[in-house]
Amino acid sequence: MLFVILATDKDGSSAIRKATRAAHLDYLKGAGDRLKLAGPLRDDKDTPLGSMIVIDAASETAARLFAQNDPYAQAGLFRSVEIKPFLAVTGRWARLED
Repeated sequence: MLFVILATDKDGSSAIRKATRAAHLDYLKGAGDRLKLAGPLRDDKDTPLGSMIVIDAASETAARLFAQNDPYAQAGLFRSVEIKPFLAVTGRWARLED
């Protein structure tokens, strides 16, 4: 099952993002094929505002655990994290279901 993880950075947290970026990217790579899409959410000045991750997980609890163990989350980068089930109906991970 696919889940979208939407994480919003705390204000003034760019130093945390920069300091933990390498560990965050290594963590994402460690997810292997379960990771479908990931990247920063940006404002109109190309400044990161948060992160979006699409992951294949067994349950929302598993997706939440993945999000909580992200080095960005561990470092306190995020103000909020939302996790929502996601159904891809077009594109690479599409599964047409009723």
